[in-house]
Formats: sequence, structure tokens, C-alpha cells
Amino acid sequence: MARFKNSSLISLIIPFLFIIIWWSCAAQINNPIILPGVKKVFTLLFHPTENLISMGSLLSNILVSLIRVLVGYICAVLIAVPVGILMGYYGPVFKLLNNFLGLFRPIPPLAWVPLVLAWFGVASFATLAGIEEGQIYIWLSNLKISMVFIIFIGAFFPVITSAIYGVRSVNKTLIDSALVLGADNREIFRKILLPAAAPSIVNGMRIGLGVAWMCLVSAEMLPGSISGVGYLITHAYTVAHTDIVVAGMISIGVVGTLLDSIFKTFENRKFKWQRLNR
Repeated sequence: MARFKNSSLISLIIPFLFIIIWWSCAAQINNPIILPGVKKVFTLLFHPTENLISMGSLLSNILVSLIRVLVGYICAVLIAVPVGILMGYYGPVFKLLNNFLGLFRPIPPLAWVPLVLAWFGVASFATLAGIEEGQIYIWLSNLKISMVFIIFIGAFFPVITSAIYGVRSVNKTLIDSALVLGADNREIFRKILLPAAAPSIVNGMRIGLGVAWMCLVSAEMLPGSISGVGYLITHAYTVAHTDIVVAGMISIGVVGTLLDSIFKTFENRKFKWQRLNR
């Protein structure tokens, strides 16, 4: 217990020093547009339900952004994991898709913006569903197809790469032994490939979620966005509210850290055996 407290205190040293340097620099500059004060920013953070520059509260914008990220991320995982497993296990599938996907892997998600706008414009999930009014319309209209696509691209490649690596790194002796004992492909997938590749797949999902969250700001800068923490940051900058910009940046970092810690906790609980084997 004492060791845990000591490690927690040590981890707070750098953030504490950072806040002191921030406070000192803000006092020296004395210009809230260039560098807002610590107190002003933390006041916004500790009042997340307060309306900001007629753009809604910080909390409501974070929730909208979180929904967008989760929709794009879940779509990426549902496609990338099965395709990655097939590419990792079946050589012909790997040869068929690897070079093609390799062409798109180095392209940053932001580079897709002009093309995505040409494809989807400002169409939303409400447009796809044909809904034009009501509370459901309000939520679905915030899910712009272009934004979800940018987030999807950001999450897709880390997940599929880790899935391929996880399956291809499975000990071939285990698979051959199972085949000799009469196991079919379904049993090999369920009892050997998936359990052995799961740590790598989950790690890729963790990285993909982080990348998806980082793609958020660029996605919410697309035309048609009227909400979200990324749009709030952009709009606050245009009206010289740098304190809201900094508060939004800190919020993105905090939420991203919380999402990552969820995966980290899951990994520590489910794959503890992997650390014991090292």
C-alpha cells in the first residue's frame, strides 16, 4: 500500500511542475489570448455543464465527440479484426490484400478530407435513415458520414496490422498438432488462433482507439459540423477564446487517457499469463 502511494505521488511531480511553469509563463506574458491563466482554464474544466460561447457545454460537446469516435472505431474493429485474422492464417488471402492495403497504410487520415467531402458532403446518418425531425434526428445528424469515415481510417490500420501479426506469430506446432489430432478449421480458430492472438489483437484495438480519438479534431473541422469538442476548439480560436481552446485540449487528453486505461486494465486482467511467460 505504501509503495502504491509513493508511486502515485511520483507520477504527480511532472504535472505539478508543468502547472507551475504554465502559471509563471502566463503571469509573465500577461496576455490571456496568447496564454490563458491556469485558474481561468480550470474554472472551465470544473464547470463542464456551463454554456460556452453559445456552442453548448464542454460536457455535451465531449459526449457528441465520444459517440462519433465510438461509431467509427466500432466499424473499423468489426471489419479489421476478421480480415486481419483471415490474412494472418490464409497465405493466399494475405498475398491478395497485403500489397493493396499497404498502399493506403502510409496515408494520414487528414489527407482523405478533400476526397471524403467530395464523396459524402455534409450527409449524415439521419440522411441515410431518412429521418428529418425529432430527437433521433438531432443525434443522427451529428454523425456525419465524412467524420465517421476519417475516424474509421485512423483506427482501421493499427487494428488490422496487429490482428495479422497476432495470428502469424502463433506457434505453428500447435496448429499442426491440432490438425493431426483431427481438429477442423473452426476448432483451430476458436481454441488455438483466437486465444493465442488475442493479446496482440487487443493491443491493436487499444492503439486504434487512441488514433481514432486523435483523428477527432480533424474530423470535426469538416464542413457541416456544428458540435463536438474539436469544433468547439476551432470555433473558440476564431473568436479569440484561447482558454476554451486549452480546456478543450485538456479534455481530449483526459478522455483519451481514460479510454486507454480501460484497455490497459482489461489487458492486465485477461492476459496476465503473457507477462508470466516472459
